[in-house]
Amino acid sequence: MLKKLLFIIIVFIALALGAMFYVQKGVDAFLGQSLRIESPQLVTIKRGNSLNTVFSQFQKNDWIDESPFSQLVRRFHPELSQLKVGTFQLQPGMDLTQAIDVLNEGIEYQLAITFIEGSTFKEWREQLSAAEHLNQVASDMSEADIAAQLEIPQTKLEGLFLAETYHYAVGDSDLDILRRAHNKLDRILTTNWNNKQQGLPLKTPYEALILASIIEKETAVASERERVASVFVNRLNRPMRLQTDPTVIYGMGERYDGNIRKKDLRERTPYNTYVIDGLPPTPIAMPGEASIHAALHPEKSRYLYFVASGTGGHVFSKNLRDHNRAVQKYLKTIRSQK
Repeated sequence: MLKKLLFIIIVFIALALGAMFYVQKGVDAFLGQSLRIESPQLVTIKRGNSLNTVFSQFQKNDWIDESPFSQLVRRFHPELSQLKVGTFQLQPGMDLTQAIDVLNEGIEYQLAITFIEGSTFKEWREQLSAAEHLNQVASDMSEADIAAQLEIPQTKLEGLFLAETYHYAVGDSDLDILRRAHNKLDRILTTNWNNKQQGLPLKTPYEALILASIIEKETAVASERERVASVFVNRLNRPMRLQTDPTVIYGMGERYDGNIRKKDLRERTPYNTYVIDGLPPTPIAMPGEASIHAALHPEKSRYLYFVASGTGGHVFSKNLRDHNRAVQKYLKTIRSQK
């Protein structure tokens, strides 16, 4: 009798172990299947989503096959159920286990938007409205409304954001990026203002920002920025009008067609530094950090003029006679290139 009972127990244990082995193999086969995706795919995990919710979504997308073993994954692999909230990217070639690992690691998929130094707020708004997976909150707001949301005292936002690359996650808003860009510019402007060169003809950080925006538009040659800044600082100290073409162009707005005519130089707009004294009322573009630094740390020079060389960069002059010669040389170089 005892032998018979022992035999039954052994058989029962063997069956249980066999069943356990069978289920384990089924779970492993389910987790080992490759995702049927041919390009990177985004997956968003919301608060409260479970592992079974994820499996159901994958099956609905036809990324994996259904299996009766899917409900048992948490029992055999509890470590796979630590899902993080966010949006994640899955890559072709992943199996289901690798995909779930991505959702557990919590490293969200990051997108990026790059604003070019010297671009305008109008161009920023166009970029933001076209940005992928970005929540459009500010698209229908006026500049004044955006300024109020960001707690910026100016109602015209030109120049008040730092031009660089910003990374964001799916679900972030255009207002989030603008807030980050303004805060970063504010930190850089404050740091440079607090360590500025002494004796500059700039009364406020905002005036420094205006000058930085002009420097940004006048040269893309990094080694020239401090020298260009010195020309404008020397003119402001004289005082001489800045007479810089980018301010004329900005004042023309949509009327600018790629050419500046004599009548444009004589037109009185708030930004035309050929007819107004001192700085224009606002920045004319978004400056980068280097131009902000140049505006507050100009080269020590006696230059009052500069003109394009025609071969890259500019020629700087200390008097009008030398400047006129540089202009004639530039025009000759341009004609020879046609």
